[in-house]
Amino acid sequence: MPSIEQLAPYAGYALKGAAIPELPNYYKGKVRENYDLPDGRRIIIATDRLSAFDRQITSVPLKGQVLTQIARFWFDRTGDICPNHVLAYPDPNVLVCRGLKIMPVEVVVRDYMAGTTSTSILSMYKAGRREMYGHTFPDGLRPNQKLPATILTPTSKAFDAGHDEELTPAQITEQRLLTAAQWAQVSALALALFARGREIAAERGLILVDTKYEFGFAPDGSIVLADEIHTPDSSRYWFASSYPERFEAGQPPESFDKDFVRSWVVARCDPYKDELPPIPPEINLEAARIYISVFEAITGQTFPLPNPATPVLERIRVNLAPFFQKA
Repeated sequence: MPSIEQLAPYAGYALKGAAIPELPNYYKGKVRENYDLPDGRRIIIATDRLSAFDRQITSVPLKGQVLTQIARFWFDRTGDICPNHVLAYPDPNVLVCRGLKIMPVEVVVRDYMAGTTSTSILSMYKAGRREMYGHTFPDGLRPNQKLPATILTPTSKAFDAGHDEELTPAQITEQRLLTAAQWAQVSALALALFARGREIAAERGLILVDTKYEFGFAPDGSIVLADEIHTPDSSRYWFASSYPERFEAGQPPESFDKDFVRSWVVARCDPYKDELPPIPPEINLEAARIYISVFEAITGQTFPLPNPATPVLERIRVNLAPFFQKA
């Protein structure tokens, strides 16, 4: 993992936006910028923007490259289980993929009683619920305890800035979100993907706690894995070596500190009400170092630092030139 001194040349390197006029059908998301090509392919550029507290709070150098390459690592190792949308990686921050009709259901696979969001089983369990997502949970489960079996906890896919809603398998078919056959296939694929992820993570000394999968339909109706897979933005990882002792002591498991920048902000203001303080370059560089440490821990590979003398967008433009529309 590089030191802060080694990352110093990247202090002004963050990719804040990726608007490229020569590419068609531009759509800007929270973190990614998308272009739909006339032939049905999509170009997805991962920026370094960091979104939190319902707004963009900063840009972390190299974050987009880290997440793109972690997803690439996992797509390469799960393609035998489920076809995915990947076509090419013309740049470290860029994915060219198949255009899909995204399913209206997101599938979250869980191995532990964990989570912090309103749709997490731990939050619901603490509130007294024992029936969730079509599963019945016994009394007496502790936070971060391993579940008796791996479970699926599907939610509705929130479009247009809506909120994910809890679903049961019966609701999925009753609401005609998916057919029974489609849900059965998606369930089997999600469990198989998670099992592969859990196995590889264990080899790296990590516990894959839970993860979110997004699937889509190809034009022929086949089911394809989309979005990202097993990245720290879509998954929870704990360090296996310290988990047993910390669980017995009632302490939270040791995990990747992805919330480093968020924690820095919260310590200085109420981010939902106050104006955010300027985030110093050294804080963003430390966040970059953490993201790189996640890449190296998950993949077992050394993160390939790009040439800091070439601006990210300039490099991306060169690599995407073959896709530019002819005047």
